[in-house]
Amino acid sequence: MFPFAETDKSLGALSSANVARLLGAAADITLIIDANGTICDISASNDALARPESWIGSKWSDTVTVESRVKIDDLLKEARAGETTRPRQVNHRIAGQPDLPVSYSVVALGKAGRFAAVGRELRPLAQLQQRLVEAQRSTETEFLRLRSAETRFRILFQTANEAVMMADASSLKTIDVNPAAAALVEMTSGKMIGRALADIFDADTRPVIEPQLAALRSIGRIESLRVRLSNHRECWLSATLIRQDDTAQMLIRLTPLSDGTATGLPLSKLQMLRAIEGMPDAMILIDQNRCIMDANSAFLEMAQISSVAQAKNQAIERWLGSSGVDLNVLFANLREHGTMRNFSTLLRSGFGHAEDVEISGICMQDGDSPRYALMVRRISRPARATQGMGPEDSRNAEQLAELVGRVALKDLVRETTEITEKLCIEAALKLTGNNRAAASQMLGLSRQSLYGKLHRYGIGNLDDLEDAEDSPE
Repeated sequence: MFPFAETDKSLGALSSANVARLLGAAADITLIIDANGTICDISASNDALARPESWIGSKWSDTVTVESRVKIDDLLKEARAGETTRPRQVNHRIAGQPDLPVSYSVVALGKAGRFAAVGRELRPLAQLQQRLVEAQRSTETEFLRLRSAETRFRILFQTANEAVMMADASSLKTIDVNPAAAALVEMTSGKMIGRALADIFDADTRPVIEPQLAALRSIGRIESLRVRLSNHRECWLSATLIRQDDTAQMLIRLTPLSDGTATGLPLSKLQMLRAIEGMPDAMILIDQNRCIMDANSAFLEMAQISSVAQAKNQAIERWLGSSGVDLNVLFANLREHGTMRNFSTLLRSGFGHAEDVEISGICMQDGDSPRYALMVRRISRPARATQGMGPEDSRNAEQLAELVGRVALKDLVRETTEITEKLCIEAALKLTGNNRAAASQMLGLSRQSLYGKLHRYGIGNLDDLEDAEDSPE
């Protein structure tokens, strides 16, 4: 403690009122204690005490918790001896509230035997300390979680049979290599780490792979790029960009081309998969929820999608189908018959362009979860317009043309309408596998309206129609 050099000159003759204001401004709580340790008066500068006057006339030690009473005795003992008291924290008991922590210093007041206990409330500091402890506990918990995740990643990384490498996207140097990748390249992991990524490829592959790796920072993914390593082994290379904080890293996977050990497939199957990827017709793999699992480049081109990642887990209805009904018919037939050929519908691109397509597909049962493989190809509008028109339909059209000039126009229009209705109903029944309920939905008719037209044109089994009309809906 550093006291005033000239107390009388600096403070002058302060009145009791000025001293009271000074103590009120300097402290949160000020207690006037008599020689017996009884509180004679009290001043509180905030709402820390709901009823501060209730302490007057009570022993100071009776207002605090048990463990704080020894500290009060020490404060009063030092003040009676004329010593400068060391601040001590005591906890006041407040009815219905948490204890109130206060740091007190005690000063003797002249020869009257009284003392002034000047206190600073510590509740804001205690709250700050509590928040600090909670933040530290949360940090430690998060650190343990991250360390556990890192441990699991390291175990998976080191024990994986697939060759995997991590590289810095800026410098194109390897950061980490698992044992499978080191064995594939025929180098030790220590020699590969910190080395230029292009060094693991042979001289002919480097001019091809270096621009691809440099472009990975913008495209984000490389799918099945054929490369040759420095030991002349050919592989499929796949790479994914991973961003973390302000850095970007590349996750690179290498699959040997010479055998199918990495994927569990023979070479002929890998070549078949490669052929499907390069086919000019679109190929789509769809899950049981009609969401896209994978697609080849031809579908991405037809749908005007930049990468397969944008199509994955998206509903196929986003691109295929003129309405919800035709795809319901398609998938219902696939589930029932297992295959479907030459199903006509529309394909809509990401920019709103629509074109006529034909779909052939199969249903692959995987337990209770079917998968669908669809092949989509473009068809011309004239071909679609004449598709399914048999000799009888062409003859009807020719007969109508011969009637021009002989029959009134309204009668000719009526005949044309009837032929068109009949053709559309027959086409809908053919597409739905003679499912009249689905055909009525596709044509936008009620069942009764469809049954009436079937009676009118003599389409289908009329006895079945009568039974369907008699049976309740």
